[in-house]
Amino acid sequence: METYLASFVVAALAGSALTPVARRLSFRWGAVSTPGGRHIHGQAIARLGGLGIFAAFLVTAVGMMSTVLSQTLVAPEQLRLGLGLLVGGSVMFGVGLFDDLKSLRALYKLYGQILAAAIAWGFGFRVDVIDLPLLASFDTGLLSLPLTIIWIVGIINAVNLIDGLDGLAAGVVFFAAVTNFVVAWLMGTTFVALVMATLAGAVLGFLFFNFNPARIFMGDSGSYFLGFVLAVCSIAGPLQKASAAVSIAVPLVALGVPIIDTLLAMVRRFLERRPLFSPDRGHIHHRLLDMGITHRRAVLIIYGVTVLLCISSIAIAFGRQWQVGAAILGVSAVLIGLIRFIGYFEYLTLLGRQKQRIRSRHVEWLRKLILKVPAALSEKKTHDEVLDGLGWIAREAKLDSIEVRHGGVLKRYAGDDYQDMSERDVTSVNFPLFGERVDVRFAWKSEYGDVPPQMDILLQLVIDQLEEHLRRVKSEWVPVPASSESPVPSPQPQTLKPAQS
Repeated sequence: METYLASFVVAALAGSALTPVARRLSFRWGAVSTPGGRHIHGQAIARLGGLGIFAAFLVTAVGMMSTVLSQTLVAPEQLRLGLGLLVGGSVMFGVGLFDDLKSLRALYKLYGQILAAAIAWGFGFRVDVIDLPLLASFDTGLLSLPLTIIWIVGIINAVNLIDGLDGLAAGVVFFAAVTNFVVAWLMGTTFVALVMATLAGAVLGFLFFNFNPARIFMGDSGSYFLGFVLAVCSIAGPLQKASAAVSIAVPLVALGVPIIDTLLAMVRRFLERRPLFSPDRGHIHHRLLDMGITHRRAVLIIYGVTVLLCISSIAIAFGRQWQVGAAILGVSAVLIGLIRFIGYFEYLTLLGRQKQRIRSRHVEWLRKLILKVPAALSEKKTHDEVLDGLGWIAREAKLDSIEVRHGGVLKRYAGDDYQDMSERDVTSVNFPLFGERVDVRFAWKSEYGDVPPQMDILLQLVIDQLEEHLRRVKSEWVPVPASSESPVPSPQPQTLKPAQS
């Protein structure tokens, strides 16, 4: 037990020491999340927290695995699993880091996840046996590789999708790691227990800087790495303790919130006929914010649900038949209660109304305003006065803000509730002005999470009026006609001669 505690403490100290370093590197490399769009924070936040988590875990794991004390706990054959975890985890961290720095297409990220899962399978992390409570166990046989890949990729994306509020994903991973540690320790699976103690410590050290108000985000590098480690360690139990196989229901229940959120997202996007990887704001944490619950309280609510699920997963692992059944019923009640509490079914009904072309409130406000825009802008006499009219449009149409960017200079015209942007997600859309010389961005709080086609058309009409009146006042942004830049010389008169017979 002393080794586990030492791993936890060392990883926590390393995480708290390396996270500020990762934060400074984030700003130096430009890996920051800027306000606006789907980001709910009000200032630029570093997003390379995964670098601190990975470095803290790596330093602690390598140090502890190389000590004489840990070598007495971990069998030599388990070192192969440790190598596979580090190789696959490094691949997953690298994919996430590249995405944080340069941005990757979703398909390429999926390829990286499959590669990391295949590496883990090759080193011995395999779904060879499925042992479900109250049901018989069965061997997977030839399905071992695809099931392993599906499991690891699914958990990685579940952790990534729930990373939407300050401290949310890190806290859920921390509780899940503690649960896996307890189960592994009581069953004598020393390798998993040591890895989970180290992971919990590294996440806790990072959480000091990530809890609301966050000073750094874990980014994809952190969520991908954490999801990978949780996924592979949850299927390492049966390999290390064949006489008392860890039920696959234990990690399923412990990670119940991110898993159910991922499944709901897939169903929601399928019903809406949208790509499964397209972003939206229908996640559990978004629904809590839409109910008026503060950022911190929403995180604490999900923490509480996660703790209840973790306790139930421990009961499933060690309880008798009736206790396992009672725990499963309790888990079902908790998850159904959470879904009902956030009004998820009402949310799907609202989306259905949108598909039936029922207008949103912002469409109605802008539709009534659009006829007043030409008269309001025609009163403006100068370039700056015309742009100031955007502030009037933002207020009257109940928009959060209208931003105009030209040559690297940003001007923001805020609506009445712009300061509330830090508490809610916003929807935004960009329009080019005068070709692509100027970029205009409209942002507003949307109950739908995307841009309705009616809103897109109305905003384009606003852009057309803005261009027309900027031309009228002879704005410096109006492109100079090519004829005035390089006048073409007038053609010389030519004398026509009669054709020769």
